Amino acid sequence: MKTILITGATSGIGLEAAVALARQGHRLVLVGRTPNKTDLAIATVKQRSSSAAVEGLSCDFGSQRQIRALAAAYRAKYPRLEVLVNNAGLVTPSRQVTEDGLETTFAVNHLGYFLLTTLLLDLIVQSAPARIVNVASIGHYQGTMSFDDLGFEKGGWSVMKAYQRSKLGNVLFTRLLAKKLQGQGVTVNALHPGGVDTPIWDKAPWYAKPFLAVMRWAFLITPQEGGQTLVHLASSPQIEGQTGLYFSDNKVTEPSKLAQDEALAERLWQVSEALVTPSAPRP
Repeated sequence: MKTILITGATSGIGLEAAVALARQGHRLVLVGRTPNKTDLAIATVKQRSSSAAVEGLSCDFGSQRQIRALAAAYRAKYPRLEVLVNNAGLVTPSRQVTEDGLETTFAVNHLGYFLLTTLLLDLIVQSAPARIVNVASIGHYQGTMSFDDLGFEKGGWSVMKAYQRSKLGNVLFTRLLAKKLQGQGVTVNALHPGGVDTPIWDKAPWYAKPFLAVMRWAFLITPQEGGQTLVHLASSPQIEGQTGLYFSDNKVTEPSKLAQDEALAERLWQVSEALVTPSAPRP
């Protein structure tokens, strides 16, 4: 039985993956934004999986203070972490800023992954063989990475541009972390879950609603279907030892050219470290 920590586990593919992994007999630690949502998710997973090994912690990934508290709470309660699933994410209807002064989409979707993973990394390595699974998106193919204006403060913000940038960050982070962890028994992979009908798009701006309605009707898959690749990367023996890869439909897929830029990944890592360092000046 592996101990698996899943963020963004109260709905969508996170919840469905939790049910599937609990059915496999793993110990699940679910992370939700609020205690009420987390408790409801725990009860749902227990009921649907018939597993009692489901617990939870709460964290708003828009707060680096809360992410640090989450990591500390996990360490205090659990001695091992064989699988970390970074799945928490959002989009916002307009440009917003977190309590740390960072554009919210990038802060939650990329820096949230980066900070939680690095805070728990030594525990993950000690638990090897272990896996880190980062939920990215096909949107990363259109993503850009401008270090002069990561948060679109100078203009040009849109819901899709911000989302695509954060998802490009996920793939760049995945590939470089896999390289850094070579030989330590920890694999790191990213995935596109498919076009999934999940609550992440509920806060999209009004002008995107008609497009999303058509997408839901014609193209989007269910969260249960979308969670299959996540479950595959978290637990399948078929991918044991495979690392630094980007998956779609359970298959290795070539990521964007920018996502394969090693110099860009190194620069993003350095900038991310600065952005999650308390009281550090913002680049």
